[in-house]
Amino acid sequence: MTDITDINDISTDSSLVDPENDLLGHASFAKYLADSICEMNFPEGFIIGIYGSWNSGKSTLLNFIGHYLQQKPEDEQPIIVPFNPWLFSGHQNITRRFFEQLQNVLSKEKAVPRGIRKTLADFAGIISEIPLPYAQTGKALVTLLDDKDKEASQFKEEVEKTLAKQDKRIVVTVDDIDRLPGEDIKQLFRIFKAIPNFSNVVYVLAFNKEAVMETITETDTVSKESYLQQIIQAEFELPTPSKTLLRKLFFKKLNRVFADIPKEEFNQARWSSIYFQGIDHFINNIPAISRLTNTLTVTYPAVKGEVNPIDFIAIECLRIFCPAIYDIIYQNPYAFAGEVNTTTDELKNLLNTWIAQLPPEDKQPVQNLLMQLFPKLKHVWSNSSPSEKESESHKQLRVCSLEIFPTYFRLALSAYELSNTQIKAMLALAYDTERFKEHLIELVKQKRTEGIAQTSIFLEQLQSTAQEIPANAIPSVVEALFDASEEFLLGQEDEYNNDIFDLSNEVIVSRYISQLLRRIEEPQRFELLKKAISQSKALPIINQQIATVKEQQTQSSSDEDLNEESLLSAEHLEELEQIDPPLTPP
Repeated sequence: MTDITDINDISTDSSLVDPENDLLGHASFAKYLADSICEMNFPEGFIIGIYGSWNSGKSTLLNFIGHYLQQKPEDEQPIIVPFNPWLFSGHQNITRRFFEQLQNVLSKEKAVPRGIRKTLADFAGIISEIPLPYAQTGKALVTLLDDKDKEASQFKEEVEKTLAKQDKRIVVTVDDIDRLPGEDIKQLFRIFKAIPNFSNVVYVLAFNKEAVMETITETDTVSKESYLQQIIQAEFELPTPSKTLLRKLFFKKLNRVFADIPKEEFNQARWSSIYFQGIDHFINNIPAISRLTNTLTVTYPAVKGEVNPIDFIAIECLRIFCPAIYDIIYQNPYAFAGEVNTTTDELKNLLNTWIAQLPPEDKQPVQNLLMQLFPKLKHVWSNSSPSEKESESHKQLRVCSLEIFPTYFRLALSAYELSNTQIKAMLALAYDTERFKEHLIELVKQKRTEGIAQTSIFLEQLQSTAQEIPANAIPSVVEALFDASEEFLLGQEDEYNNDIFDLSNEVIVSRYISQLLRRIEEPQRFELLKKAISQSKALPIINQQIATVKEQQTQSSSDEDLNEESLLSAEHLEELEQIDPPLTPP
């Protein structure tokens, strides 16, 4: 029995080998085709083409055909020659490599004469050296070989006679043709075009027809479609698997990734709800299944035992198929996890803005998925009260728990800066001092993996928005910055590690406040600063402001060409310096 477990069977698609594991309905077709290959009568070589999209199960089908051919009785069993040209593309002459593979397999068969190995080697050398322009594809190989060397024709005849003498049929399976560069595909087709009359040889080629046709040079006389028809004698198109079969395949792959989860600990009802309301929408073809399950194979081990598996599958589904929503969730934990900490209308507007970015067909499934993952969104979108408490969510390792939330994004790669959506959401709070301050404090709590707080990033970006803040909202924004300053100044020594060239939050905030204050009248600036000092707010920032004003006034007096107005008048500056802030209670 020929062993078809060979280097040429290796595929990146994790194809199946045993028809007992068939989930796509390919096994029965493979069996009938294997029967036909063994029983069909043809005078010369025969080429069968199996077409399908990438990851549609072509490799699995070839494996099943090989399996059923191996199950034939010894006297009916053909010699199987598996060949995967993709493994050698760009490294070796594919034509020569093909004949080497043919030699290797045939030389192990007792029914094949020993001299076939050398004969095939000589013939391979001739074939690989003869150019075969596609304008000449209709010419017989014999004519081309006779033009080159009469000896070559003799080699070909010797190969044909040798193959004709042996009783066993030869079945050559060729996979992954569509993965090859254009020139390699042309070289491979030259083989099939040149040797169709090798007796008793059947070629079974599996490839993506559209992808291959894109690489075939069209001539004035032969179209791409016609060219393929001249090579392929029998064509079969792999059907699109039904939704039921796709689900079975998806669940089978998930079982492998999450094999360690005890069945009794798995919430089947919740999985059913999350799957059918959201995930199922994206499981519409084999490539989609491969993308998601391959990602989970990599990401789940990093969080195993620390997350809820059902929630994690759903979050990774969003990462793969809706990356914009995934990033928004990652960057806005307080908008999704925890309890409702803002007005329902405001959060609803934000959520609707984010959902609006999606294609129309994805909007409802994503919204359903988000409500399943984050119970507080049900309250926002459907006015229903969240049924789960934070303690229960934490116990179940749910993503809606603020404490567990960061674990789900342990392998997330996001931009260093905040998104425009986050900036706009922040600016929308400009008129509300308390909520603007709360949002700043939330950013303080969000530490990036590199140790830098979101506040630092936000404040750096905020400087470019000074002109976007409405003038009548400036007092509330400045007051909020003063109120929140204690929070985002605390702990910044750890953040910056005392590096002398880093700009502290104190400097950044002071600069931004100065930009804002310059947009309002000087008396109003003075009153804002006076109020802050009197309430003992943000004294480091106030001191920074006063030091900056002093420096400006010193420069103004020494350089008549400096036209920038001082932030405060000399009188107001002196008055601020004389204010004694109240003592902070112990």
